[in-house]
Amino acid sequence: MLHELRIENLLLIERAELRLGPGLNAITGETGAGKTILAHSLDLLMGGRARAQIVRPGAGEAYVEGVFDPPEGLFDDPDLADLAERLPEGATDLVLARRVATSGRTSAYVQGRSANVADLRVLGSRMLAFYGQHEHRRLTLGSAQVDVLDGYIGGEHLVLRARFQAAHEGAQALERELAGLRDREGSRERDLDLMRFELEEIEAAGPDAAERDELCSERERLRHSEALRGAAADALTGIAGADADGGAAGALAASESALNAVSGVDVALDGIGERVAACSLELSDLASELRSYADGVEAEPGRLEQVEERLAAIERLERKHGGTIAAVIEHADFCRAEIERLENAAELEGELESRLGEARDRSAGLATELTAARRKAAPSLERGVADALAGLSMDGARLEVTLEARPDGALSRSGAESVELKITTNPGMPASPLRDAASGGELSRIMLALSSLGGAAGDATLVFDEIDAGVGGATARAVGERLRELAHRGQVLCITHLPQVASMADSHFRISKRRFGNATVASVEPVAGDELVAEIVRMLGAKSGDEAATTHARELLAA
Repeated sequence: MLHELRIENLLLIERAELRLGPGLNAITGETGAGKTILAHSLDLLMGGRARAQIVRPGAGEAYVEGVFDPPEGLFDDPDLADLAERLPEGATDLVLARRVATSGRTSAYVQGRSANVADLRVLGSRMLAFYGQHEHRRLTLGSAQVDVLDGYIGGEHLVLRARFQAAHEGAQALERELAGLRDREGSRERDLDLMRFELEEIEAAGPDAAERDELCSERERLRHSEALRGAAADALTGIAGADADGGAAGALAASESALNAVSGVDVALDGIGERVAACSLELSDLASELRSYADGVEAEPGRLEQVEERLAAIERLERKHGGTIAAVIEHADFCRAEIERLENAAELEGELESRLGEARDRSAGLATELTAARRKAAPSLERGVADALAGLSMDGARLEVTLEARPDGALSRSGAESVELKITTNPGMPASPLRDAASGGELSRIMLALSSLGGAAGDATLVFDEIDAGVGGATARAVGERLRELAHRGQVLCITHLPQVASMADSHFRISKRRFGNATVASVEPVAGDELVAEIVRMLGAKSGDEAATTHARELLAA
């Protein structure tokens, strides 16, 4: 059940809050007042795509939030296990929300925590079953007609269908893999030669990231060996001087000797003397290291050329296979796997054929079970729809469910057969496909009849967006009664323009728009009592104060 719906800055609606009740909730308003905005807000909560320029002009973003009372055991569903782990425990209500920026980017939230649109689709489809004003047109599509029959059967049948689809997709994947293997039959030897050559080239080079870094450092040293040796020699001269007693080391040694001459006289000076002695020792070590560096910086002849050649080989492999040594190594692994696969192609082909045969048998077995369940359920669906249509002022209308096997026994994602719904609206007339035989108003009633059968929506709130379009008079009254019957089983929201339907509602909300300067703002408010009577009068097409229309409105509400 949907307890609350909050909307901010969505097209004409600056701010609205609907506190919905159980049973039938009607939403009415003049054409263009913004009823469609409410339908779109619910679609956003179900993970639907945000329409262009949906944010109210002047606002930074639009926001929609729905507070639901979730069905018991909702998160026991394996499809929701990952999401359940990310949500706080102990909450009794389930809050879904969506933000839409002016750029068109959206953010999704579940229980106040960041989620993704896929999470809203999974949860929203369990919270809301949406039947839009053009939803009945989907009934003319073959894929939708299969879904209608399967949804009517429900329960374990839907699990069986999911198993079949997984098996069918697995068989198709094996078919593609086998076809690819056979397509490469003619080029197998050429591919093998190429893979072997590339693998041998990589293995001969043996590229290593640490070695590459070391070689780059060595190349820089070799390229600047003269400058490095000169710098070390100049530094050594500064420290040790041109002769044994010269340079900073000689001067420091003289200082150390002078301090040693008065050692033991003053503790303070003795401390300084120790520091001078330490500096003298450090300079001696530095001189030794500089001498060793200057002697060792001379490279062996041809070493720079060797380093350059080694780096060029490594860089050539990088350019060929992805730009990094990691990519080169990954390509080598790929070559090994491909070589093994191509060398064992005949064996692999036989294995794939065996697996494909098993997958096809599994798919065919599950498809047979689907067919049997559909053929068994079709007469029950036909009777149920005929009874429902009789209550919608379509006495004598009859639905015919036709199952036709696909050519050559081929399987599709929906099974071994196509399903076509045919209708006859007058007794004695042959049944014809829905797309040819039913008017818009008739399709609306057929959609309503189907939506009330089989409990396909589960515990979800049913939302009807002007599904009563194209009907009127006594038929409109019958549609309202059918919606009210549905509302006895669970919550129903109906966006309607018919007073006969609106008068059946347990709760009624009116959407209206007003101009403030250059801006137009829509508001949504609950109506009851005299305000409700006035709204029904408006829906009847009469003016406020029309006594006959007011009497009619009161009679509709009383009935």
